[in-house]
Amino acid sequence: MTPLAVAWPPVAMAQNTAVQPITVIGRGLPDSPATPAYDTTEIGRDTIVTSASGRIEDVLGSVAGFTQFRRSDSRSSNPSAQGVTLRALGGNASSRALVLLDGAPVANPFFGYIPFSALSPERLARVRVTRGGGAGAFGSGAVSGTIELESGGPDTLGPLQANLLVSQRGETQTSLTVAPRLGQGFAVASVAWDRGKGFWTTPADQRVPASVRAGYESWSGAIRAVAPLDDLTEVQASVLIYDDQRTLRFAGADSSSSGQQASLRLVGRADWAFDVLGYVQAQDFSNVVISSSSFRKVLDQVKTPASGFGGKIELRPPVGGSHVLRVGADLRIAEGELYEEPFNARTGLRTAVRRAGGRNSDAGFYIEDDWTIGSVVLTAGARADRWRMADGFYREIDAAGALTTDARFVNRSGWEANFRGGAIWRASEVVALRAAAYTGFRQPTLNELYRPFVVFPVTTQANADLKNERLEGYEVGLELTPSTGISFSITAFDNRLKDAIANVTLTPVLRERQNVDAVHARGLELGSSVQLGAVSFDGGLSWTDSEVEASGASVALDGNRPAQVPKLMASGTLAWAPRPGWRVAATLRHVGAQFEDDQETDVLPAATTFDGFLQVPLTTGVKLVLRGENLFDERIVTRNQSGSIDLGTPRTLWAGVRAGFR
Repeated sequence: MTPLAVAWPPVAMAQNTAVQPITVIGRGLPDSPATPAYDTTEIGRDTIVTSASGRIEDVLGSVAGFTQFRRSDSRSSNPSAQGVTLRALGGNASSRALVLLDGAPVANPFFGYIPFSALSPERLARVRVTRGGGAGAFGSGAVSGTIELESGGPDTLGPLQANLLVSQRGETQTSLTVAPRLGQGFAVASVAWDRGKGFWTTPADQRVPASVRAGYESWSGAIRAVAPLDDLTEVQASVLIYDDQRTLRFAGADSSSSGQQASLRLVGRADWAFDVLGYVQAQDFSNVVISSSSFRKVLDQVKTPASGFGGKIELRPPVGGSHVLRVGADLRIAEGELYEEPFNARTGLRTAVRRAGGRNSDAGFYIEDDWTIGSVVLTAGARADRWRMADGFYREIDAAGALTTDARFVNRSGWEANFRGGAIWRASEVVALRAAAYTGFRQPTLNELYRPFVVFPVTTQANADLKNERLEGYEVGLELTPSTGISFSITAFDNRLKDAIANVTLTPVLRERQNVDAVHARGLELGSSVQLGAVSFDGGLSWTDSEVEASGASVALDGNRPAQVPKLMASGTLAWAPRPGWRVAATLRHVGAQFEDDQETDVLPAATTFDGFLQVPLTTGVKLVLRGENLFDERIVTRNQSGSIDLGTPRTLWAGVRAGFR
């Protein structure tokens, strides 16, 4: 992992196609020269595939400032809680960071959560995390930053790779990927399957006969094909399908998340370079809530079908060697509805049927220019977004079939204008200084607008009148590269998210999604990357002073830290690769104390974990893999509802083999 992203070198253009082969890349257009002007971290292939858990959220957890709404990973959390954010701008379960897979958004169109279990690290070549508001393609969702996942091809994956691991609890992790070259192009086909009875999330002293382990079973399949149309143009087609089943806390408390996603991308690298992409998503979610007193079903979220589609077109005109100009437009449409049935906790009888949903859309137009003047690169960009919230409704009928609620919400629309700009000055081969300022916005999700939910005994109401969140921020940074393979970075930032959407407590058992005046986050982010022969170290640290600014009905929250936001997060990985195929790594990670709720009444204590990884070649193409999660068996509290506690991953040991052939 490197704290400063370096632009990918442009492809050498074939001057004589009769004697030079067509080069197929499988990526988008090269990074622009000013990419490092923003606080950017890049994670390479070796780090991606050698985490202790083998899960992408664990890989991202090493990035300073990355958080999910809860500390649980995608084996032991409710899928709808898997929102991601950066820079302590959290406070609810929606994602405030834009997550892209090969240029296409992957968040659930209804909830905004990220389907982490579908994003197998084995398929990826690199990850780039950019903190701060985004004004480029799909930038309307990037109020805290952008996470770009890039799939690998034959050069990074090899023609065949397979993994099989088993934990001490009998859980299994398997994957198989083939990546053949097909003429002048290539294809990648991959499947992954994880399953297990899971661990106890309920502490021993709180278990009852209905308590169960956090069992899970998830699988995903992906196909990607890349082919040249001519020597400077290529087409990229991708399909991803997945299904994820989990059980949390009580028998019968089952959740499921499934989906399909496809994208088609056309990339041209001639003088008039272009990147055209279209995508479509179809996802579903279900969830059963069990009473913690009667242990009967009290809510069955039967289904939440949602669809998303959109695309982008970006053009880079030839405006001279010192400028890189990007002009583009993008479109995102999300629609969906929930169907759920509440039940009486004592009788087990259905009491009502509810439906709710709507449609959000955003059409954006952006322009950005990078101007290189000697050792200085300047960048400036702007976006104009036409947003719309439409067709919102909430309908409920009682057990007798009588209509009790039929609410139709007023359609709303408007324009948002946002800007960003920055500079990086490479003062010498050792020192680089950078600065950036930006604005941004995020629409409320369909979930926030229309769907109430229960984490027993607390009910959180939706709010169809929510306003867009709007970001204002700036930062300054220093990059040091004292020698080859050694780099350090430090960034100071000040971000203010106006009209931030929070789950505001109204009574001990009732909350509502409301816009508070702002969430104001200031802090420092440190990164380091050291490569000295066979030894490497990658580290990151984030310290933030984040507080809610509130007045009116939510004035009681003024000055509080947002829910689920720690002040301090730090991670460091020391690795040793004495020979090809060998790797020994240890990761120390610390997450500071945070509050469960906006009232700062329930605390999630700080937790420090230690992970290990060992890979040893056995024979040609086959390696032994040993992994250890939370080796010191730290107690990780992931939920604390007035003393009712859930726990995170205990000590987990994995052993297996990895086969790969080139």
